[in-house]
Amino acid sequence: MIRNVLNFVLTPAVVLITLIVFYQGEIPVEKLKGKYADGHSQFMPLMGMNIHYRDEGNTADSLPLLLIHGTSSSLHTWDSLVNRLSPFKRIIRLDLPAFGLTGPNPGQDYSIGFYNRVIDSFLIRLNINRYAIAGNSLGGSIAWHQAIYTPEKISRLILINSGGYPKQEEKGNIGFKLAAMPVVGTLLSKFTPKALIRRSIEDVYSNDALISDKLIDRYFDLLLREGNRKATITLFKKPSRPEPDRIKTIQTPTLIIWGEDDQLIDVANAYRFKEDIPNSRLLVIPQSGHVPMEETPEPVHHAIKAMFGL
Repeated sequence: MIRNVLNFVLTPAVVLITLIVFYQGEIPVEKLKGKYADGHSQFMPLMGMNIHYRDEGNTADSLPLLLIHGTSSSLHTWDSLVNRLSPFKRIIRLDLPAFGLTGPNPGQDYSIGFYNRVIDSFLIRLNINRYAIAGNSLGGSIAWHQAIYTPEKISRLILINSGGYPKQEEKGNIGFKLAAMPVVGTLLSKFTPKALIRRSIEDVYSNDALISDKLIDRYFDLLLREGNRKATITLFKKPSRPEPDRIKTIQTPTLIIWGEDDQLIDVANAYRFKEDIPNSRLLVIPQSGHVPMEETPEPVHHAIKAMFGL
């Protein structure tokens, strides 16, 4: 009897303490700029947002390379690749709406079509009419849709562990799974344990030894950028449905790169892209996960250089 009474009293207290411990307030974007913007960072007012982007590298390059990151990531995911390619290529990368320093779309539209319009408008503002595009995960889906949306503007397409086909039996990412749950997802927009971010990154990487505290802090801080958690939950509640039949219409020369140990989008998808895109080449990287440009940048760098004949 006494034990039952104690359980009744303690349980709400434990819940309250747990909520207090894990509650995370939003971080103002101006505070985050001091930590995550650098001398190359610029901000473009566009479609009611302030797009964070960087325009770096070889200014004499007439065919810029646009880099598109994945879900819950930011333009920082490309740091290692940019460091290697910038002597040869002009490289443009941005924080997609809902992520990084850019933050949410006031219209709460996070469809692939919305992202395609943003990218096209963004590049028009930069006076770029022809370019190559690379995308990882969600960014890959956006990239190959861009090759269909404006095929005349895209000279080359690079897909890195890209979305595009229906999910099969992948293990997935614990953070993404929780965010997609109606009640839990809503709670995560206020209560966000840093341990969950670490676990999510461990699901993304093949080699956990490469996961630093600095990396975890960046993902955590930028998720807490004001508006980003709510935007991410909105994106998960209304995911874009794969349209794999459209992939077969892509005529752009395509490089497909895949981390073989990807547990979010199985490597079998790499071979499907290779089969469905006629003018394509495939590189599968052993002992690499969902973000090979972070985890194993050297083979990614060499494959992209070869594609451009550098």
